[in-house]
Amino acid sequence: MPCYVCATCGTQYAETAAPPAHCPICEDDRQYVGWQGQAWTTHEALAAKHTQRLEDDAGLLGIGLSPDFAINQRALHLRTDAGNLLWECVSLVTDEAVAALQARGGVDRILISHPHFYTAMVEWSEALGGVPILLHEADKAWVQRPSKRIEFWGGDTLALSNDVTLIRCGGHFPGSTAIHWKHGPRPGGTLLPGDALQVVFDRRHVTFMYSYPNYVPMNVSDVRAMRERLEPFDFEDVYGYTWGRNIIGGGRSAVDASFDRFLLAAAA
Repeated sequence: MPCYVCATCGTQYAETAAPPAHCPICEDDRQYVGWQGQAWTTHEALAAKHTQRLEDDAGLLGIGLSPDFAINQRALHLRTDAGNLLWECVSLVTDEAVAALQARGGVDRILISHPHFYTAMVEWSEALGGVPILLHEADKAWVQRPSKRIEFWGGDTLALSNDVTLIRCGGHFPGSTAIHWKHGPRPGGTLLPGDALQVVFDRRHVTFMYSYPNYVPMNVSDVRAMRERLEPFDFEDVYGYTWGRNIIGGGRSAVDASFDRFLLAAAA
């Protein structure tokens, strides 16, 4: 039986004989159902119409789909002292992408920021030899394809090594997670926040939204809590959720200024 994939958000579901009746992720008010109604595809159908985009994104190997599909995030390969990490997932796995990762030392663990990017995480794990997938327990209910490869962590921070720490930012989803990478890939540190905070088009600021496609701002209390959780961490770079949406240099100042700007506007 196929594992159907939602054509709007890219989430892969557990095996079923027929497509699911609904996509709870798209029906949630942070996302949306496609304008033509709920639509489904399969991994095999995706592979027939899309290829893997494997490109450098500010010094890291990025993996995405060409042409664009669903939310159009890209995954990143991080070679750290906590092992080789695949940050985020996309809906298509190809032999070419797996070979590119293996050529760079492989993947020891998959980490994902929030449910909109869970996509084909189990498919990726299996293709990479059954590597563990680490998610925050606050978003456990959003997993649509259960697997013994999935592990959950709790609390506000989890140190994976001296250099790599997971931070529960919350806000967008209760378990929305960022990675702080103290010494990579450039000096000064890096924050990879997924959509917990999103790098905007000017690439000098970030924003804080409960729903990005539906333009619903994040609650002020959640933004303040996120600021407190990020306060202890220094970083020069911020990698956004998709190609080129990065702040390279001055990232800590940009995030601080963005917190100020958002909270000032919310108080007006």
